[in-house]
Amino acid sequence: MTAPVMLGRTRASWPQRWELGPRKPEPGPAAARGDAPPLSPRLQLIRATLVLVFVLSTTLLLQLVLVSALQQSAAQGRAFDSFRAELATGTAPIGPTDDEGRELPIGTSVAYLEIPSLGLQQVVAQGTTSSALFDGPGHRRDTPLPGQVGTSVVYGRRAAFGGPFADINELAVGALIRVTTGQGVFEFRVLGVRPEGSLAPAAPASGASRLLLVTTAGASFLPSGVLRVDADLVGAAAVGAAPIVSTSALPAEERVMAGDARTMWALALWMQALIALSLCVVWAWHRWGRAQTWVVFLPPLVLVGLAASGEAARLLPNLL
Repeated sequence: MTAPVMLGRTRASWPQRWELGPRKPEPGPAAARGDAPPLSPRLQLIRATLVLVFVLSTTLLLQLVLVSALQQSAAQGRAFDSFRAELATGTAPIGPTDDEGRELPIGTSVAYLEIPSLGLQQVVAQGTTSSALFDGPGHRRDTPLPGQVGTSVVYGRRAAFGGPFADINELAVGALIRVTTGQGVFEFRVLGVRPEGSLAPAAPASGASRLLLVTTAGASFLPSGVLRVDADLVGAAAVGAAPIVSTSALPAEERVMAGDARTMWALALWMQALIALSLCVVWAWHRWGRAQTWVVFLPPLVLVGLAASGEAARLLPNLL
């Protein structure tokens, strides 16, 4: 007896009746990689420009609001430790020159400022350029040191780099301001807060000392003028050497609301690096894909953008 034969068809031989149309073509190598169609040189330039503007504006905002405050806090910590050691050893500056008769470099710590009602504690450095005020309040070099005979002027930022003078507009008449220098501790009492255009108080008496704090008025990052706080010393003033920089000879970058353009060359170099990175981003976007491009280029874009923004911040007003 012959064994039954099993008739059947392979799956490949079955009629494809359930297919309603032709099969879709398999994606080619370019589509599998996610490559975008090539851009014209003009569109590539536009995209690179947009990347540049976005990175620079974002990092500048990040620099002024967050990074600068951390930078200023770290600088104040270092300055406090250094100045405290100088006070302990009697080597803190008591005039515009050091022990060897050389002019104090800009950035040298000269005083420690305290305003108890505001919780403010800041080391004051020599000089009022935009760069000098990155690290805290600055003493204007054409005026005596705080506590000495005459009117001492101290600039401080309102918003950026920690905004140490953000709240001095809230000082009440009679509020205490304490300043420690190499000549001792001096206490001042606030005479008043005056916006720009207000009448200044009468000049201090002969042999007296006055402290003038200066910052911007108005909202943060949107200055509407200059704000000043006058305070007179309680007690006897100290005698100090006269400033070696006259008011007429004070450089323009150390005056009220001035920027510091002396390091424009550094900004130009960082901008060149940022432009080169932006062009590389556009090239990699069409060669590697979005994910790979951002993984590789986001860290250098942020770092170079922050460096460029830090240099650009020097051009902004020193009281901002």
